[in-house]
Formats: sequence, C-alpha cells, structure tokens
Amino acid sequence: MGERLKIFTFIAFLGFIAGVIAELTIEYVIPWLAAVLPAIFSVRYVLAGLTGAFLTLILVSIWAYVTGPRET
Repeated sequence: MGERLKIFTFIAFLGFIAGVIAELTIEYVIPWLAAVLPAIFSVRYVLAGLTGAFLTLILVSIWAYVTGPRET
C-alpha cells in the first residue's frame, strides 16, 4: 500500500504543477503570444490546443523519466 500511495501522491503533485503551469500560461504567455503573433494566435482554441500539447509532453516526459525501463 505504501508504494501505491507514493504513486498517487506523485501524480497529484504533477497535476498540481500542471495546473500552476496552465494558469501561468493563460495569464502571461498567451497574451504575450497574441501580441507578438496576432495573425496566427488570434483564435483561442489554437492557443488552448498548443498549451494542452505542451503540458502533455511535459507530463509524459516526466512520467517516462521517473518510471524508467522495467527490469524483468
């Protein structure tokens, strides 16, 4: 049970960090990108998609690094 609790805690922490990153992205990065690249990033769903893709890559990379290859 101890290992399972550690994994749940770690996943919860990753979710918390992802939420903080999403909030910072919405607050600071998206308006900056909209000002710098107005033609491409004027549509909000494009920005939301890019943010989701970026966060997913980060989370999967962290997960792959932490779990590593399984020794059998």
